[in-house]
Formats: sequence, structure tokens, C-alpha cells
Amino acid sequence: MGSDLFEISVNLIKMIIIFVMMVQLVPLLVWVERRGSAFIQNRLGPNRIGPLGLTQLLADAVKFIFKEEFIPEKTKKFIFYAAPVVSLIPAALAFGAIPLSMPINIEAFTMFGESYGPYRFAFQSFELGIGIVFVLGISSLGPYAMLMAGWASNNKYSLLGALRACAQSISYELALGLSIVGVLLLYGTFDFSEMIAAQQGPLNFMWFGKEVTLGFLPNWGIFYQPLGAIIFLTAVFAETNRTPFDLPEAEAELVAGYHTEYSGLKMNMFYIGEYGHMMAASALMAVFYFGGYDIPFVTAEDVNAGVTWFGQAIDPLLTTVASWAPFVGDSLAEALGFSANKAAIGTAFVFHIAMFAKILFFLWVFVWVRWTIPRFRYDQLMDLGWKTMLPWALFNTIITAIVIFIMRTNWS
Repeated sequence: MGSDLFEISVNLIKMIIIFVMMVQLVPLLVWVERRGSAFIQNRLGPNRIGPLGLTQLLADAVKFIFKEEFIPEKTKKFIFYAAPVVSLIPAALAFGAIPLSMPINIEAFTMFGESYGPYRFAFQSFELGIGIVFVLGISSLGPYAMLMAGWASNNKYSLLGALRACAQSISYELALGLSIVGVLLLYGTFDFSEMIAAQQGPLNFMWFGKEVTLGFLPNWGIFYQPLGAIIFLTAVFAETNRTPFDLPEAEAELVAGYHTEYSGLKMNMFYIGEYGHMMAASALMAVFYFGGYDIPFVTAEDVNAGVTWFGQAIDPLLTTVASWAPFVGDSLAEALGFSANKAAIGTAFVFHIAMFAKILFFLWVFVWVRWTIPRFRYDQLMDLGWKTMLPWALFNTIITAIVIFIMRTNWS
């Protein structure tokens, strides 16, 4: 957690902020889903409560909080209550392990007469050298929550939905895991930060032992693994139980699936877990195939120089503001001015905006696909996973290994 109280405090605050950010994105995504589906279907969507219907989210929150508790008869109460929590935890842990920007390097400084630093703060809840293994492992615990909910609800529809979720997860995790093997062969690391670093700069690759550079394209994984990216994106739709793979909660067949008997805050936690898995999947898609927080043809030095210039440009304004508040004095300008540490923080936030934009784009893809493609039949879903995606993922892995061996060998 850290070497002193300041570092430990910052890391704890960082973990809380990232978790709260994930939770607060959920109502906004629900609003986007409603408005997006309305526009796709030539409707208006929520537009009465507040500007653009945004305060409809507050009304929903009040409804979830005050809705009457309902527990079915002969249910396993402990498991029934634990299932929503188990649904939320894997999503939060997986999202927290993914870097949302470059690390922040803080130089030594003095505060309240004490010296602190230097520090290196990763822009994520916790930094692991084997981040991929952790994220895949913790994400695979999601179906356990559905199984717990379905079995504890004492409802045949809930149980059938839970069994579908487990079977679907097993079927598509194989294709998802194999699609990532090509990425691992390409970058040679399990560390997310090293993967992002490998995708910076212009597109360059080995051609029979010689390096070739294409300066007009970014060095993103999508150009090396297009088939793997398609398989991965399709598999995460199935892993997150999103249309057209939402068979575990198919309302026409199973009422609402594994959460049929849930209401209020417990139901809300299932929603947060589902959208949390979508955020983690979108972040993984950005890291594996779209450079993570990388901005094409822009280096960290360029951003740092721009942030420093901006800080110097507004320094006179900060000094003027400080003069208007004599009880604060020059300390306001000093606190808000752009020192080396503040420039590093500003640079990290610029890259975070780039990463956040990529995550939001893929979240919109989830919404777009939901209201565009109809739901599969269950036999079609299983056939796609076992007979189509799994062979293609295995083919992609083998071809990637062969091409890397041939192209990186100097045959001359």
C-alpha cells in the first residue's frame, strides 16, 4: 500500500475514487441505453424529468432505495443476500486492476514542515505484474453469483437462467482466452502497462528479420490481431450476458432469469455488476487492441509540455485571484500553480481522458448492438461458441505463432 502514511492515504483514496467512478457511471449508462434505444427506434426516450430526462436517474435511485423487500418462501436467505454482492465484487476488482492512464511520478516535496517523496502512483486501484491473469481469473467468478441467485431463489425460471449463464460462460471463456493468446505472443508480457507501452509510436513490425515502419498508422494491436479482436469482442458480449447473448435472462422464456425474485437495492447491485463487467471488457478491448491510454502520434513529453505551457499561461490569473483574497495570500497561487508535480498530474489526466473516451466508445458499442441484433436461440448460441468461435480462435493462435516466428527470424 505504501511506505508512509501519505502514500498509503493516497492509494486508499485512489481505490475509493475508481470504485465510485465505476458505480456512478452505471446510471449514466442506463440513461444512454434508454436514449440510444429510443433514437434507434425513432422514439424520444426519457425526456420529461429534468433536462434531457437526466434526473430520471435520481427518481430510479429513490425507487431502488425505498422499494419493499421481498424474499421468496423456502429460500436460502444467506445465499440469496450474498449473490448480489458476489456479482458486484468481481467487476469492481477487474476494473480496478486495469491502468486508466500513465503512472504519476511525484518528486520530493515539503508539506507541513515534513519531507515526502518521491512517489510513483499507478493510475489504477492496484498494480499487478500479471494483470491479465488476475482480471481473467476474477471475472470468471461472475457466473457463481448467477448460480447462487438462481439456486437460492427457489424459482425454476431463476435456476434455468443460472444454469444457462454457467454453460454460456464456460463455452465462451475458451474462445475468449484463446483470442488473448495471440496478444500475449505479440507483446510477450502479462503486464498491462508494458502492453500499452509496446503500442506507442508509429506502426512497426519485423519483416523477415528487418524492421518496417508505417508512419501514418499507430502501433495498435488491432492492426496485428484483427481476427483476435473480433473474437474477443464477441466473446465478451457473451460473458457479460448482453444481447444477442442474453439467454440467461431471456424475458420471453424465463421471466427475468436468475434475478426474477430480486428487487430494490439487491436488483440494483446486479445491474452495477453487469455494467461493471462491461466497463472492464471495454477497458480490456482498449488495452489489447487500441493502445490503452495512448494518444496516436502524441508522446508523454508533448502532453507534459502542453500542460506546463497552460500552467504558465494561467499563472498571472492565479496571482490576480490570490491578490483578491488577502486571507489566503500568495499560497493560493502556489497551491494552484503548475509545478513539476502538478504538470505530471495534469499529463496523467490528459491520457486518462483518452482512455476514458475509448472505454465510452466500446460501452456505446454494447448499447448499439443490443438494440440492433436480435437474440439468438439457445442452440445457435452454443453452436457459435463451440463450432465457430473456438476453432477460429485456435486457428488465430496457431497462425499468430507461425507468423511471429517467420517474421522475426532473419533468414538471410
